[in-house]
Amino acid sequence: MERLHALAARPKRTLGVLVVVLAAIGVAVGSGANFTAQTSNPANTFSSGNLSMSNSLDGAAILTASNMKPGDSATGIVDIQNTGTVGGTFSLSRSALNDSDGVNPMSQKLNLVAKDCGDFASGTPTCVVGDPNVYTGTLAAMTASNALGNYAPNDKHRYQFTVTFDSSSGNVYQGDSSTATFQWDAVQ
Repeated sequence: MERLHALAARPKRTLGVLVVVLAAIGVAVGSGANFTAQTSNPANTFSSGNLSMSNSLDGAAILTASNMKPGDSATGIVDIQNTGTVGGTFSLSRSALNDSDGVNPMSQKLNLVAKDCGDFASGTPTCVVGDPNVYTGTLAAMTASNALGNYAPNDKHRYQFTVTFDSSSGNVYQGDSSTATFQWDAVQ
C-alpha cells in the first residue's frame, strides 16, 4: 500500500513512467518481422509530337489565268500532306484579296470550286466527278476557314481548284485583275 501511496503522491512522475513503459511495449510489438517486396519501372520517357505539313506548290500559285473572258475557266492542283508525327484538323481559307478595280471587283465574278480529290498517301491520286467540294462560291466570298477534316500522320490529299469567270460579267470588268492567297492551317 505504501507503494501505491507513493505513486499517487507524485502523479507527474507516475504518468511519465507509464508513458515510458507504453512506448517500450509499442516498440517491442511494432518491430515484428514482416515480408516485403518491391519492383520498379525505370527510364519512363515522354516526348511531344509535332504537327507540320507540306505543300506541293509551296510558295507558288495554285492557278493563274490571264486574258479571261466571261465563261472561261482555269484549273490548278495542289497536294497537302501532314508531315508531322501527330494528327491534326486541317482547314483552307483565302486571304490577301486584291482587286484592281474597287468599284467593280473581279473577285465577285470569279466562281471558285475547291475539290478534295481524296487521300493518296500511297498510289496515284485522281480527281473525279463526285469528289467532295470543300468550297463553292465566289473568290470574294471565301473568307472563313473551310474545314478539311482530320489528317493522320502521313495523310496526303490532292485538291483541285477551278475558277470560272462568270458569264454574266459585262464590259466593266475588261482589263481587271484579282489576286488572292490560299492558306492551309492545321491545329491539334
